[in-house]
Amino acid sequence: MEYKLQMEPDQVVEQAVHAVKRARNLVADVEFSLEDASRSEFEFMCRIIEQVIDAGARTINIPDTVGYAVPNEFGNTIARLIENIPNSDKAIFSVHCHNDLGLAVANSLAAVSAGARQVECTINGLGERAGNASLEEIVMALRTRQDILGLHTGIDSTQIVPASRLVSGVTGFPVQPNKAIVGANAFAHESGIHQDGMLKHPETYEIMTADSVGWKTNKMVLGKHSGRNAFRARLEELGTVFATDAELNDAFSRFKILADKNTKSLMKICRHWSAIPRPPSITKSIS
Repeated sequence: MEYKLQMEPDQVVEQAVHAVKRARNLVADVEFSLEDASRSEFEFMCRIIEQVIDAGARTINIPDTVGYAVPNEFGNTIARLIENIPNSDKAIFSVHCHNDLGLAVANSLAAVSAGARQVECTINGLGERAGNASLEEIVMALRTRQDILGLHTGIDSTQIVPASRLVSGVTGFPVQPNKAIVGANAFAHESGIHQDGMLKHPETYEIMTADSVGWKTNKMVLGKHSGRNAFRARLEELGTVFATDAELNDAFSRFKILADKNTKSLMKICRHWSAIPRPPSITKSIS
């Protein structure tokens, strides 16, 4: 208010009410958003929200514009606003969280638990600076932990991965491999003990199924950490069946040697690359 709008609090309330009334004459559902709510004075927020609801706003958005909030604090703010504003029952409370501290999804879920019923989020977590709350993470958290959150969305979760790929292709922003839900490694298993558990009972190491979000299947990544059971299962998929355990053990031993050799070769290449003198512009880009 002071630095950007250069307005006094009374002026801000007056302008907000005027804008909501004007919009309400044109559309049925007016959303009023309090920029930087997570760092705003609580009493002022109560004052302005009450008045814009009286003016006709039916959705009240509480943004964490700069990604400053932490979950307990943000959830408590939502609960207190709903409790303290006399006409809060006439509006849906919404949240819009940024991810500057990596807490956008956690803050959104805390707000939902406290009474918010709309979450503004983005596919792949795209957005200003570090991005916004990730739609796919919120949807699957609500679905997977209904025992705690007790809420659901109407989203068809099997379209999450196709939507993620479409957005990535259109925007040119790749999805990091270890991104929750939609990353290439989200349902990949390389550790031998994990692979063995997955082959025996998938729920041992997966809290949701790959196909529930649009992946065709989970992945068993064969590498130096893989176990014998996963190695045999993969070769059987390829049509190779071992006549004896001795044959399997011999093949597995040679596979582990090859996997370890490839890993060391890759590390050697990386060390060699890091030792090559580069122009300042390239060094800066890499760092």
